[in-house]
Amino acid sequence: MATGLRAVRRAGPVVPVAFLVAMLALPLGAGGEGSGGTPADAVSGLVVIFCAVRAVRQRQRPLGRTALIVLGLPVIAVAAAALGADSPANAFEGMARYYQILVLVPAAVLLLVRDHDDFRTVAWALVGLGLWEGSIGVYQYLTGTGASYAGEDIRAVGTFGATDVMGMSTVVAYGLVCAVALALGGGRARVRITALVCALGLVVPLALSFSRGAWIATAVVCVLQIVLGGVRRAARLLAAAVAAAIVLVGGFGVGTSMLQERLSSITQVTAAPDQSVTDRYTMWAAAIDMWEEHPATGVGLKNFPAYRDGHASIALSAGSDVAGAGASFRRQPLLSPHNMYLLILSEQGLLGLCAITGAWAAMLVLGARRLVTAHRRGRGLDCALIACGLLTWQLIDFVYADIGGPSTVLTSVVFGLAAWWALSSAALPGAADKR
Repeated sequence: MATGLRAVRRAGPVVPVAFLVAMLALPLGAGGEGSGGTPADAVSGLVVIFCAVRAVRQRQRPLGRTALIVLGLPVIAVAAAALGADSPANAFEGMARYYQILVLVPAAVLLLVRDHDDFRTVAWALVGLGLWEGSIGVYQYLTGTGASYAGEDIRAVGTFGATDVMGMSTVVAYGLVCAVALALGGGRARVRITALVCALGLVVPLALSFSRGAWIATAVVCVLQIVLGGVRRAARLLAAAVAAAIVLVGGFGVGTSMLQERLSSITQVTAAPDQSVTDRYTMWAAAIDMWEEHPATGVGLKNFPAYRDGHASIALSAGSDVAGAGASFRRQPLLSPHNMYLLILSEQGLLGLCAITGAWAAMLVLGARRLVTAHRRGRGLDCALIACGLLTWQLIDFVYADIGGPSTVLTSVVFGLAAWWALSSAALPGAADKR
């Protein structure tokens, strides 16, 4: 007991961040997914309050000028878009959500992560969460208790349920990106081997999620990480990937006709696409049409659903089918374009898009510069690959998804890790590394 308490004290301020990640492992209950706030949202608020109180009590130095500019850009854009909301309730709810995900929680993570070891603690928490959700997802696939897909309850969704089918794939992908980086970034051999085993294990539930956007983003990021990690390691990991593919196809039967059809559907944009692809591109067109009518500030925060039917073609279906994983069949309305960039563009216009994506681009560029330095000095490479990998994954995935659902709070932690690596002086390659 005393040893555990000493370990918690030694971990210090990063414990609330790791606890926030762990909260995503809680089941939400059938039929209740994605509606209103979640325990993780409540904990994220407590983490922000804890960070603020700690900063005042310890007279901690506030964010630097660059960090204030980068994290402050979304504040201005979202506030301007809130003025165009159709009701005060929508304005407040939209502002609270955007500030939570893009500003407050990332800033708290930036201030609470003190060094590379703290950073790795959060990364391992993401790996652990991915393994937990992934194991539940594999069980769902094997027992036919997952979300409905092609008439069968086999889609792996973890504890997120049928209304947030992207939740488990997002969590597993985060864990996979972190595990690959930890395997590539040096350190003890035991740590690298453990991370590699975790990465191979996370490939299975990611495949069983049937999430095309997560597949694309993860494949791109992992290839980039392997290349940046060195040619020799790239060759070894390529061999491991081939072995994992053999296990997946031969041992687990992942190479089923359903999975093959899902893979081939990625390229079926105009040639006989399925209804989900048709709906997505129809909503994308509607979002662009909204922006063309309101190019500067968009139609207003959380106003996409109200303007959707007036701009969408008749090809758009009434909603998507939701069933399985403990939920009864129902139709879920399509309330966003499932593209973060187009959601911002349609609701916040060019002002919002330039401000928010400008902040992301700044973090990516500054983080990439530090990655080059870390690679040259051979210190902190795992943290660099994690931060840049997670941010790149998120920016790619935003082409196919947007914020929303219980797993969204984890996106704010990812932005916080990216901000810490890009903007904190403690993250500079050559800073104290206690491995």
